[in-house]
Amino acid sequence: MGRRLALLIAAVLVAALGTSLVFAYVKNADNRAIADQKPVNVLVAKTTIAPGTRVTDAANAGAFQTKELPQSAVPVGALSSIDPIKDQVALTTIFPGQQLLAGMFGATAAANGSIAIPPGQIAASFAFGDPQRVAGFIQPGSSVAIFLTSSLQAGVQSTRILLPKVTVIAVGPTTITPPANASQANPESPPRAMLTLALTQHQAEQLIFASSQGQMYLGLLNDKSKITPGPGVNAQNVFA
Repeated sequence: MGRRLALLIAAVLVAALGTSLVFAYVKNADNRAIADQKPVNVLVAKTTIAPGTRVTDAANAGAFQTKELPQSAVPVGALSSIDPIKDQVALTTIFPGQQLLAGMFGATAAANGSIAIPPGQIAASFAFGDPQRVAGFIQPGSSVAIFLTSSLQAGVQSTRILLPKVTVIAVGPTTITPPANASQANPESPPRAMLTLALTQHQAEQLIFASSQGQMYLGLLNDKSKITPGPGVNAQNVFA
C-alpha cells in the first residue's frame, strides 16, 4: 500500500512538472513570436482630423491613440509621439485608423484648405483598386513607384516602370466605380480609392495618358528601395 501511494505521488509530481514545462514552452514561444515581429508603438488617428487642425488641439481632443504594430506594417515616417509636430497643423484630411506620418503635417495648411502642394508641382488624382494601391498601406506622405501594363510598346503587352518615385499627398475617398453599361453593374465590384499625387506637368501628362491606355500599379517605397527604369517584362522575357 505504501509503495502504491509513493508511486501515485510520484506520478502526480511528474504530471505537474510536465504541465509546467509545457506552459513555460508555450509562453516562451509566444514571446519569441512577438519579438520576431519587432512590435513598435505608433500614433493612429481615432477621429477624422480636418486640414488646418493644430496638432495640440487634436491631441487635447483625444484624436490620437498609440497602437503597437509589427514593424513590417509601419511605413517610413510614422510617428510614435507628437513631439516632432506639436507646433504644426494637419496638411490633409486624416481618417480614423490611419497611422500618423510626418508628411501629413506642416507649418501651415494649404491655401485651398484641403491639401498642401509642393512648390512648383501640381496635384492630380487617380483611382486605384486595393491591390493596385498596396492593399491600403499607402498614406499621405508615402513615396510610390508607378508601373504601367499596356500594349504601347510595338503593340506587345508589357509591364514596365512609368515613374520611379512620386509623393502621395492625399488619400480618399473610397468609391465604387460602376461599369460603363449600367445593366452590367456588379454589386461585388471592388472599391477603388482616389490617390492624389504631387507631380510635375510632364508627369501628370504621362499618368493621364497612361490611365487611358492600360492598368497602373503602385509600389510602396522606403528610403532603401531601388527602382531601375528598363525595357520591362513581356510574354517573351517573363520567364527569363
